Amino acid sequence: MILLIPIRLTVNGEAVELDVEPRRLLVDVLREDLDLTGTKVGCDTSSCGTCTVHLDGRAVKSCTVLAVQADGSTVRTVENLAPDAAHLHPLQAAFVEHHGLQCGFCTPGMLMTALDLLAHEPDPDDGEIRHALHGNLCRCTGYQSIVTSIREGASVMRGGTPRSWMEARAAEGAADVIAAPAPRRAESQAAQPAEAPVPSPAAPGDR
Repeated sequence: MILLIPIRLTVNGEAVELDVEPRRLLVDVLREDLDLTGTKVGCDTSSCGTCTVHLDGRAVKSCTVLAVQADGSTVRTVENLAPDAAHLHPLQAAFVEHHGLQCGFCTPGMLMTALDLLAHEPDPDDGEIRHALHGNLCRCTGYQSIVTSIREGASVMRGGTPRSWMEARAAEGAADVIAAPAPRRAESQAAQPAEAPVPSPAAPGDR
């Protein structure tokens, strides 16, 4: 006989009652029982951070929490970020604009971790962002685009104007978006192929 324990959760603002086995993890209940598959399972060792959700307002790796431990708690997942189906959360929009994702598998965890950081540090510098993400792994982006996305999203959340990818890259001093100086006149002319000389008319006696 399988032992089931009743639990109550508030998930993305909705009250939920479930009967779960004591051994089941919160991430599995979210994905399999509540169909909230934005929360990913990546490593099963709490190393990658793809399963990060907010539990009572703080970011946790839901693969390290038993569902029965979350009884009576409030859970927020990545599905709850966008205000409606037609609009993204400013942080989500920044990840799209500034190439903060490629395959997208780590993105839910990155977003939830970043939101936890911004809740207590609305204007973090790059070092603080990198420190907050030390428990989240990404195999695609090289992280700099994620840091930029979080910094730009945080600016919009504070009331700033969204910047394009080109504007943000230029502000960072990126060499690939800074216009190169026009070539000097002498160099420009030297680069042009020389024209063939025009032969002079032959004298009458030369024919």
